This record gives sequence, C-alpha cells and structure tokens, in this order.
Amino acid sequence: MSVSLVTGLYLVAGILFIRSLGGLSNQTTAKRGNLYGIAGMLLAIVATIAVAKGGYGVMIAALCAGGAIGAVLAQRVAMTSMPELVAILHSFVGIAAVLVGFAAYLSPAHSLIGAAKIIHEVEIFIGVLVGAVTFTGSIIAFGKLRGSIASKPLMLPARHAINAGMFLACVALLIPFLSAPDHSAVWALGAMSAIAAILGAHLVMAIGGADMPVVVSMLNSYSGWAASAAGFMLGNDLLIITGALVGSSGAILSIIMCRAMNRSIVAVIFGGFGAAEGAAPAGGAAAPQGEVKSTDAESVAKALLDAKSVIVVPGYGMAVAQAQHPLYEAARILRKRGTAVRFAIHPVAGRLPGHMNVLLAEAKVPYDIVLEMDEINQDFPETDVVLVIGANDIVNPSALEDVSSPIYGMPVLEVWSSKVVVVTKRGMAAGYAGIDNPLFYRENTQMLFGDAKKSVDAILAGLKAGVA
Repeated sequence: MSVSLVTGLYLVAGILFIRSLGGLSNQTTAKRGNLYGIAGMLLAIVATIAVAKGGYGVMIAALCAGGAIGAVLAQRVAMTSMPELVAILHSFVGIAAVLVGFAAYLSPAHSLIGAAKIIHEVEIFIGVLVGAVTFTGSIIAFGKLRGSIASKPLMLPARHAINAGMFLACVALLIPFLSAPDHSAVWALGAMSAIAAILGAHLVMAIGGADMPVVVSMLNSYSGWAASAAGFMLGNDLLIITGALVGSSGAILSIIMCRAMNRSIVAVIFGGFGAAEGAAPAGGAAAPQGEVKSTDAESVAKALLDAKSVIVVPGYGMAVAQAQHPLYEAARILRKRGTAVRFAIHPVAGRLPGHMNVLLAEAKVPYDIVLEMDEINQDFPETDVVLVIGANDIVNPSALEDVSSPIYGMPVLEVWSSKVVVVTKRGMAAGYAGIDNPLFYRENTQMLFGDAKKSVDAILAGLKAGVA
C-alpha cells in the first residue's frame, strides 16, 4: 500500500474520531458517535498493518489477544466498576508510551544526526516522562477507586517541594541523555522513568477521594498526550492526532468538572484536596442541627402518588445497588398518572463523568427527562417531592451555607428547597468527601434507610398497590 494512500486513510480515520467526539457530546447521538469511533479505529488498524514491513504474525496475534481480553472485560465488568476499569486502561497507555520510547531510542533504524537527532530524542524523553507519570498515577487511581488504597490523601511534609525536586531531577537528566553518543544514555532514560513513576504515584496519592472523578478525567488527558508523544516517536500522524484529541478533550472535561466542584485544576493536579476518610470536617465546620426523621416505603409511595411534580436525584448508591431499573419503572407509573417526573444529574455524581447518565440510559429512561444541574436547580422550590437515591455530597447544603465546610462554594443540587425530600441511604455515614450532611436533619427531609434497590422495589410495590 502506497504512503499517500495510507496518509489518506489516516486522514479519514482522524475525521471519524472527531465525528465520534462530536456524537458523544449528546446522549441522543452517543451511539452514533461510538460507531464513528469504532469505524475510525478499524480503518487505522488496517492501514497500519498494511504499511508495516513484516511482523504481521506478531501484530495479528497481539490484536487477537488484546481483543479477546477487551471483549471479556466488557462483558464482565459491572457499571459500578467502570471508573476503575477506565483508570487501569489509562495505565496501559502510559506503559505503552514508555516501552515505545525505549524501543525508539534503541532502534538502529533511527541513525539521525544534528538537529534532527536532538528533536527526536527530546520527543522520546517527553513521551517516556508523561507515560511513566500516567502509568503509576493510573494504578494508584485504580486502587483508590476500587477501595484497595484508602481514599485519604497522603499529606507528606513539603510534598510540593518533593514533587518539584523530582520534576527538576527529570529535567536535569535530559542533559546527559542528549549529549551521549549513539544509544549509550539509556541509563539516563531509565533513571528518569523511575523518578517520573514515583512522581506520578505521589501526585495521585496526595489527592483525596472527593476529587477522584477529576483525577480519572485528568489521567485520561495524560494518556492522550502520552499517545501523541508516541506518535511523534514513531512518525505516525494518526497517533499524534488521536492523542491530541484525547489529551485536549480530557483537559477540557477536567476543567469543567473542577468548576462544578469549585476546585482549582492546579490544586487538584498537585494534590492537597479531598477530606480524610472518616475525618471530621476541616476548618471547624458546624455540626448539623435537628432531628433525623425516618420513614417507610409505603409512606414514600403515598407521597409520590399525591405529588404533582417529582425530581429524582441519583447517586453512587443507586449504581452500587443497581436500582435504576425499578426506579424508572416507578417513574413510568407516576408519569402515566400525569405526574411530572424528571431526573437531576450533578456533573460529578458517581465516580466517573456521565456515570449516572449511562446507568439511566441502560434503564431506558428517556433523554428528555434527564436534566443537568444548571437546567433544573431553579425548579426545586416548585417541586412536591425530591427522591434522592444514594447521593450525598452533591446535595449537601453546607456547600452554600457553611463557609467552614471543606466543600464550601461547590455547586450542588438544592433539593432542600422542595416541599419534601426523601433520602434513601444505608445509614448515616459520611459521603465520599468524608463530611456530614445537614440535609438529613432538615424539617422537610425524611430518611428511608436500607439498600437502595430494596427500598426502590418496596416503593414500586407501594405504587402498584396504590394505582391498582
């Protein structure tokens, strides 16, 4: 296959990837966007194999092995485990960039001289640096999301100075790496990789559980830039384009999420945020006042049947319990009675951007009744009943009312403005941010304790009995 034809195929694949991102920006076109991405990737793989000079057996074997592993994972991994799966997949991109960098440096095919040699080696150095940080950072994020590593941030003394020192050490190793003849500076590349790997692990260890959704998004950006750097090393235009698309879109998403959490993107990247697991609210936050009022599923069903407008706020508890299917069945019964039912989505609900949207789409919830926080917040005062399913931090009034709270300034769903709030929750434990929620003690709040799916099933049974 000619080089011009391969370049043309890469261009078409790049356009398909851009169309894929455009499709994924909206729920109604997300499926089409996925199909564009699949078509683009298939085209890219075929073109890459066609232009290769030998080694077809190894490439096909690797494709079959990787495809089989991916297919098994896609079938077995539950939606609740999707965030940690995404994190560990980012680590694969990182280690791939590191290995490609070492291979490109040691390859006898690249016998460059002068400025071309320096540029190529700088590309290798940067690609390995970003890849190593992404690799270990993603592994730590995977452990925190999975619960293998405590979500409590690791606050070492002078941690920022330590990070700066490691980064400067990596930069300093660039000098012997560039000045060494032939391939004799592999030691410098190895030493930099080790330091960068420690840096990536320390950066994510210093980030608390409340900020992990942003970390996953940011690691997505890192993996994109690592892939783009690998493209420069290999001279592959499509890899450069694809990596840049992933890197820039991940960075933009991280900034959007930080705004939704009232966080500084720089502060999140360099750690220092996220309350310690099980710790008291920082800064002397006021203790919640009031009395907790528990309720039962039958009473909740009656309140829903009497209501004219209902808003459902899903959270990670819904994802863990897989309560989205009976929840929509309950919503469908209410809508048949003429009740206005909508779902309110906070940008960082769950453990991954769009986590709740995917779960609701899986349960066949119509897109037009799933609204983002900015679209629905003003409607809570006119709402009869708000049903909070396993959410905590995203409905915490401390974010707006308590200046001493660690989450003060974070935009939240203002559910307490409605007439009645029903919160389904296993117990009174703090949320992912590790702080108490005054919402549970408000006069208009009722607590329905228990597993989210069992609670929703009981509510659904009550609704069916009430309309029979």
